[in-house]
Amino acid sequence: MMVSLHPKAKHIRRLSSFISFALHHRLPLHLYHHNYLQSMASTPPPPSSSRSFLPFLVLLSLMPLPALAQQQPLVLKYHHGPLLKGNVSVNLVWYGHFSPSQRSIVVDFLYSLVPQRLHLPSPSASSWWKTTEKYSPSPGGTAKQPLTTTLMVSAQLLRPNYPLGKSLKNYHLRALASKPAPRSSASITIVLTSEDVFVEGFCSRCGSHWSSGHRGPTFIWVGNSATQCPGQCAWPFHQPIYGPQVTPLVPPNGDVGVDGMIINIATLLAGTATNPFGNGYFQGSAEAPLEAVTACAGEFGSGSYPGYPGKVLVDTTTGGSYNANGVNGRKFLLPAMWDPQFSVCETLV
Repeated sequence: MMVSLHPKAKHIRRLSSFISFALHHRLPLHLYHHNYLQSMASTPPPPSSSRSFLPFLVLLSLMPLPALAQQQPLVLKYHHGPLLKGNVSVNLVWYGHFSPSQRSIVVDFLYSLVPQRLHLPSPSASSWWKTTEKYSPSPGGTAKQPLTTTLMVSAQLLRPNYPLGKSLKNYHLRALASKPAPRSSASITIVLTSEDVFVEGFCSRCGSHWSSGHRGPTFIWVGNSATQCPGQCAWPFHQPIYGPQVTPLVPPNGDVGVDGMIINIATLLAGTATNPFGNGYFQGSAEAPLEAVTACAGEFGSGSYPGYPGKVLVDTTTGGSYNANGVNGRKFLLPAMWDPQFSVCETLV
């Protein structure tokens, strides 16, 4: 089963977050509805699958506040399947042109997640990843396996000459993911496609993760959206393709496409670790689940709401926005992750 990272899911979450924000601050929803339609009229239309939100928003604006206030708490149910725990090797397949500096951003991010690197300045990428330890394979009981997921960068495979062309189908992704060796049940192979590679379904999804069987290797694909759909897959470093148009944040590593990829890689790594085979932690349908990070989409700092990523840190030298420190002086902007201990979406700042 393939789990995709859909911009539409991000929009649903941002919308529901705004409703909660509006109710808490007693904001008139009908005014937001009016402004939302105005912003929609001034921006390119969303994909046809997203237009169903407008009748939904109209319905919300007509509902009495007590009905809106009765929202269900965010809970990711554990479906009794295995999780990725212990030492997990991470293989990288670089398909298309990636500069050495672009590759180093991604590799530094992966090294920054190692639990032993908790000596990094706070807030750190490793402390963000540490939240995955709270996803237990035996909630409320004694765990029979380690709770820590330690990612170890293993093989890297470069494919700069586009051996499969620049237009890829899903079966191409699976073929690319099967190349690096060795692979074990405790492994993740990440296929990364460059900005000039079109992937089937790209922009309607920003990436995906899947597995080989119920205990086999796991796989992730993420594309560089810099020239195709940065408003969908590199927000908040680019203006969104629809919705409120606010000034985008400055990417912390100076690369809109790759810094956007870091957000999506982080999202899918968390989903893979906590729901690797489709029967781990998630909310909703197994075919389109809300996972550890997708359940908190659009949240990067305190006070976030749809169209506003929240209060984050700013590098005084580069002006880049970030919320996590990494190795080699790197800085990253990482999304909120659902904390199963408190049943809330937690941000680093």
